[in-house]
Amino acid sequence: MNSLLRKATGDAFRRIAALAAGAGGGTALLYADAKSDYSARVSLSIPEEWRQSQSVLCPVPSSVSAEYGEFGNLLLFSSRIGPVPSAGADNGGSEDVGDKHKPNCGCLGRDTIANAAARVAPAVVNLSVPHGLYGYPAGKSIGSGTIIDANGTILTCAHVVVDYRGMRPLSKGKLFQVDVTLQDGRTFEGTVLNADLHSDIAIVKIDSKTPLPVAKLGSSCKLRPGEWVLATGCPLSLQNTVTVGIISCVDRKSSDLGLGGVRREYLQTDCAINAGNSGGPLVNIDGEVVGVNIMKVLAADGLSFAVPIDSVAKIIEHLRKSGRVVRPWIGLKMIELNDMIIAQLKERDEMFPDVDSGIFVPMVTPGSPAHRAGFQPGDVLIQFDGRPVGSVKEVIDIMDDRVSVPLKAIVKRSKDMTVTLTVIPEEANPQI
Repeated sequence: MNSLLRKATGDAFRRIAALAAGAGGGTALLYADAKSDYSARVSLSIPEEWRQSQSVLCPVPSSVSAEYGEFGNLLLFSSRIGPVPSAGADNGGSEDVGDKHKPNCGCLGRDTIANAAARVAPAVVNLSVPHGLYGYPAGKSIGSGTIIDANGTILTCAHVVVDYRGMRPLSKGKLFQVDVTLQDGRTFEGTVLNADLHSDIAIVKIDSKTPLPVAKLGSSCKLRPGEWVLATGCPLSLQNTVTVGIISCVDRKSSDLGLGGVRREYLQTDCAINAGNSGGPLVNIDGEVVGVNIMKVLAADGLSFAVPIDSVAKIIEHLRKSGRVVRPWIGLKMIELNDMIIAQLKERDEMFPDVDSGIFVPMVTPGSPAHRAGFQPGDVLIQFDGRPVGSVKEVIDIMDDRVSVPLKAIVKRSKDMTVTLTVIPEEANPQI
């Protein structure tokens, strides 16, 4: 291999350098000047799919180790290597748009971001809503949206399409009209079918006699901090704008942002978000929608937030089923337990129950369903509706939309006392 590197010139050397840069073991930065006597050693491991797909001056070995010191500049950079997509995997997308951009390996290449944007862009629309006051025009709000099915259903933010001056939810017979513009230039008059002001999610409908591009919905439950994402939309009415960043936090709580009301969780990103981006999709590098861009922190750069698509899917299901989102409420302040918190609580109180998981209840709202059921501050909820629970999300998912339905709860108390309670959830803030 050493002699091979010494003889490599022109295109052949560039092929080897590119191969080295993309290999899984290429995680170092190597620089040398041809006129210097600097030498270094480079070792790398070449994945099987690379060895089969690359052709250089000789068969590519599974590993390379060579002394380096004569060939000028050589750059090895760290690449993220993921699983190779299985043959025939369905990547979805907008009609046939972007199918030609399907990645052929797990590498993040020069076209990865562009391909992801190309897959979702045709389904991203510009929304414009004229506003009036006492019959006189009073400007308009602008935003973005995403076509999510072939019937013309558009996902967007409620604050884009609903007049907040009245602060009232939509009701039957009161439908707002929205001007919708597609990337290909087609325009439609859309109707706001439903909106949930609390989550800030709305559904708009357009009718088209010709096929519409459709974005594929992904999943947000497996996102991790540091993953690449794109924000697409129409900031400041500039259509077809794409910005890129990473996931900064996957479960930023509404209380962390000073937002009251029912608990919500957001995806935090550092994608550039501006006025007009609201309602546009947050997209992973596979071109799948993983969130709905909703807001940014005005006093800081790189702090943007999106509603996770898994939460959005449940909201859409509620809106289609009952015309509104039903949120059960039991009146507990809950803290998820881990080993460190349990150890700290045991240090403070020797009588703290012997548990290794669960949900700690530091406060019970007076007069709430939980208070009437017999919950007490200091309880540790370990089972809910017959299922073990260790997170607040699990409790919320179990309640779903079951208002006025009795649910069994098992709690642990001081001296390892086990108590079974029956709580009947009420609907939270039915007017919101």
